[in-house]
Amino acid sequence: MKQQSYENHTRYHPLQHFFWLPVSLITLVTSLIYVVSSLIKGSFTLPVFLIFMLVLMSFVAGALARLNALKVQDRVIRLEEQFRYYMLTKEPLDPRVTMEQLIALRFSSDEEFPQLAKLAVEKDMSGDEIKKAIKQWRTDEHRV
Repeated sequence: MKQQSYENHTRYHPLQHFFWLPVSLITLVTSLIYVVSSLIKGSFTLPVFLIFMLVLMSFVAGALARLNALKVQDRVIRLEEQFRYYMLTKEPLDPRVTMEQLIALRFSSDEEFPQLAKLAVEKDMSGDEIKKAIKQWRTDEHRV
């Protein structure tokens, strides 16, 4: 596998990004247009409403599944990086390090991590700025 870097670290899940999302959005918009059209024509019926609600519920369920997985991953990253910082420095991680900063810091090597974490707080660096500052990229192939 190609060495991970700032330029290639983003990840797409084909079923999520290229199937579920476009198909569900098209279905949701189409069913909404059908509901509005049937209301205008005066032919609105219970089945029309139920189909729209089913499509809406399917879209929301899929979105929540993705968002909940990302939230769990964020919590795991926070714990991993706090533990890694402690193992490297024997000190707790500065509580001012934001979640966005921690998510970016996980890509830094053990050699860079402590100094980069301090710099991130001192300079209020964004996640993107942190990623650009990393010299030795630590691969993360287990992202959700």
